[in-house]
Amino acid sequence: MLGIDLFSGAGGLSLGAEWAGIEVSHAIEKDIFSAKTYKTNHPKTNVIVSKIQDIDPVQIAKKGEVFILFGGPPCQGFSTSNRKTRNDDNTNNSLFREFLRFTMELFPEWILFENVEGITNYNNGKTLEYIKQSLEDLGYSINSEILYASDYGVPQHRNRFFLVGNRKNIPFVFPEKSTTSISVGEAINDLPILNNGDTFNHLPYREGIQPSTYAKKMRGKSKISIQNIVSRNLDYVIERYKYIQQGQNWKAIPSHLMLNYKNKNNCHSGIYKRLKIDEPSIVISNYRKNMLIHPVQNRGLSVREAARIQSFPDDFIFEGSIHYIQQQIGNAVPPLLAKAIFEQILKLDANYGN
Repeated sequence: MLGIDLFSGAGGLSLGAEWAGIEVSHAIEKDIFSAKTYKTNHPKTNVIVSKIQDIDPVQIAKKGEVFILFGGPPCQGFSTSNRKTRNDDNTNNSLFREFLRFTMELFPEWILFENVEGITNYNNGKTLEYIKQSLEDLGYSINSEILYASDYGVPQHRNRFFLVGNRKNIPFVFPEKSTTSISVGEAINDLPILNNGDTFNHLPYREGIQPSTYAKKMRGKSKISIQNIVSRNLDYVIERYKYIQQGQNWKAIPSHLMLNYKNKNNCHSGIYKRLKIDEPSIVISNYRKNMLIHPVQNRGLSVREAARIQSFPDDFIFEGSIHYIQQQIGNAVPPLLAKAIFEQILKLDANYGN
């Protein structure tokens, strides 16, 4: 089964596809650091570092030979929390047309389109309606839904929009939800104890901590924890952390420590948010900017902890500076969520064939 990943980022969707049994032949990503991360972890895939507008699809594959085309066009402009670029002046908001162009040129058997929930009401819903109508006009049967990663074995309440279609007239149903959820503690308790600003590339897993079933899955064959890197925050930021209990945010910080905020009413609820150890995490986006705090340690999340919460395995290596790595992790589709959808596609395709 041949797949192509558009706007691949670090490769969360591709990893899920490969776990499900799909061979990803090509990935397209314009960001050099994300592309390097992708290539490091998917050495057999041909990674094309380019603006997608400059690529002719038929030079990648012949029409009709691709099993599934998948990807998520940059979505910041569709996000309801992004007021500055949530309009048609942001050129990224029209990149969904490139997904449609590739679909038309390559005519894959299946397509998977992923984005933020905000795309459902962007431009009063007209953009999504245009996407759906365009795919139906090409002969695709489609279904779409908002999925929560925590319903599919990911320790994170991350909501994303998914649209799946096929040209075989197969009625697609999204995979069933799990009856249990994975907590932050189950995800990261076996990882090393760290301090603000630590940069240890290799550390042993914590002794005396029995890893959860989820942690064992993320460890795989890894014997050590890699990329134990924490952003260095200033002392006054760490002082603020001390007042915040699990589940609380900036509102728990004494006013005299927040004098540099002219209008605290504009503070996002995710600012200075300490995660709860016994619940799934809130959304890991750019977790440095959101200042997400470790449940029991007065510091931000490490690269490996954030990767665990996104369901990236421990042998997955992120390339670039910590700033770029944090963006890659935050922008990614959780691989375990992706795997569930791809497995459902393969299951229904096989059943239809029989």
